[in-house]
Amino acid sequence: MEIITQPSKELFDKYEQLKEYLKSLGSVAVAFSSGVDSTFLLYAAKDALDDKVIAVTASSCSFPKRELNEAIKYCEENGIRHEICQSEELEIEGFSHNPKNRCYLCKHELFEKILGIAAREGINAVVEGSNLDDNGDYRPGLQAVAELDIKSPLRHIGFAKEEIRVLSKYFNLPTWDKQSFACLSSRFVYGETISEEKLSMVDKAEQLLLDLGFHQVRVRIHNMIARIEIMPEEFDKLISEDVRKEITEKFREYGFEYVTMDLIGYRTGSMNEVLDLNP
Repeated sequence: MEIITQPSKELFDKYEQLKEYLKSLGSVAVAFSSGVDSTFLLYAAKDALDDKVIAVTASSCSFPKRELNEAIKYCEENGIRHEICQSEELEIEGFSHNPKNRCYLCKHELFEKILGIAAREGINAVVEGSNLDDNGDYRPGLQAVAELDIKSPLRHIGFAKEEIRVLSKYFNLPTWDKQSFACLSSRFVYGETISEEKLSMVDKAEQLLLDLGFHQVRVRIHNMIARIEIMPEEFDKLISEDVRKEITEKFREYGFEYVTMDLIGYRTGSMNEVLDLNP
């Protein structure tokens, strides 16, 4: 990904508004996944509040080890207090059946744990990194955010994803061009049972694609079929003989019976495209 736009005065002003809002909260616990949005939010919180900020990262089988390691590294390098809490989604009643409100169940449980950590540490508010672009897709997790009074500073001030990337590059954040990420449970068809074994299969498959140099990837799982989503401009690379052969062989080693490529390519929330949101 290449972003060459320099931050405008209006964007710098918006960043100052973000800092003022964070200062008004007094102290914050940032739900920190090491992704583009939460890293930018944590940077701003540290900039605004200094030592009155802590980062909290959930460790679970649906959160790749590489993401946890990046979260730990960022906090260590930037002198930020960091709490890691265990959040095993598969232990939440009903979660493994992958209902339409799966994300709600997960986020509610996670934010309750972060609220507990914040209370223990004397922190005034819990903040999370959703932005304006998250308003356009089916996001049941935002219901949990609202119910538990979790603050969403980036949405509150009005930041879009591209603006976050532009400022992240300006501030030399390592995530400015990082691929978008969602928990591995989002790779499952609604109603298909989520298991630790299949989560591991997806994790290994996506890691292989990243190691092969693909930038934005998803491996959606349909029973034992893998549906690969990558950017259309990388289609030729995927179907080149050597790469195609390696992916097929490795995916079968991981447990997939068939390996397919989505001809539309990567997009967020593709599992929601056939979802009936009526009660």
